[in-house]
Amino acid sequence: MPTMRYAGLAIAFVSSVCFAFSGPMAKYLIAGGLAPIEAVWTRLAGAGLLLMAVLAVFKPRALRITRSRVPFVVVYAVMAVAGVQALYFLAITRLPVGIALLLEFMAPVMVVLWVRFVRRVRLARSAYVGAVVAVAGLAIVVEAWAGIRLDVLGLLLGLAAGACCAGYFLMNDAFGDELDPLGLIAWGMLGAAAVLIPFAQPWNIPWSAFTGTATPAGGGTLPVLGAYLWMVVIATVVAYILGVNAVRRLSAAVGATVASLEVIGGAIVAWALLGESLGVYQIIGGLIVLSGALLAQMASSPRTPEPQQPEKSPIPA
Repeated sequence: MPTMRYAGLAIAFVSSVCFAFSGPMAKYLIAGGLAPIEAVWTRLAGAGLLLMAVLAVFKPRALRITRSRVPFVVVYAVMAVAGVQALYFLAITRLPVGIALLLEFMAPVMVVLWVRFVRRVRLARSAYVGAVVAVAGLAIVVEAWAGIRLDVLGLLLGLAAGACCAGYFLMNDAFGDELDPLGLIAWGMLGAAAVLIPFAQPWNIPWSAFTGTATPAGGGTLPVLGAYLWMVVIATVVAYILGVNAVRRLSAAVGATVASLEVIGGAIVAWALLGESLGVYQIIGGLIVLSGALLAQMASSPRTPEPQQPEKSPIPA
């Protein structure tokens, strides 16, 4: 239905705007004394505990998981949540941030290829074109040609982050009515936080940093706790809830491409809060990403399976 599709696009857009605050808010935590992996862990753990507490009070049924769906939830937590965060963090230790970000957002192309050749679902041509155009726009936004150095391990880590990101969209598109989306997100975040404990070592996190203020380079001063709460509530809980519902209304292919707008939103938020400049490449690339997202939303038949060939009768007619 066109109305549902347009509603899904609006939800996906708002989700990408909410996600866009995660990077800038994390910079305040890092400026306050946390390591990047510690900021990631506190984000996932805080969001998971918050959502779990709210659901336990207002919608406890959402937290129930049947035994048959436990493996799905475990894979979701490990790959779709923890995998994206951890692999991206590892990639940026070996590659420029822009290159690692571009590799992660190869997800739209991976999604449409998986849907077409593995699920064997026929997509409108605009879904393929939109995904490729969005990735090309992202390459311009992050100026992928600047500071490139060959690092095979970093390349593999970045592509693995992109594959996990693609898995996030595909899994959100695949689970049935027996799983509540809110419960899946809550368990997924807590599970991801548990997986990342050996890397984040929360017992060594400088928790006193949350009582002070921070001023990232070029940015204004904010309370670290305020930045953290915004990152947890808006950039994580609200963003994930809207993102899952958007994919359920659209499709994995279209939702992944529209989600590319997160990079543009992040650049705008960083410009407003941190004083990071928006150059001509960011503006041009942003327009190209937007064009790709618009092309993807024109995919009017995202769930049409390929027609099955009729079996030939052994007896001639």
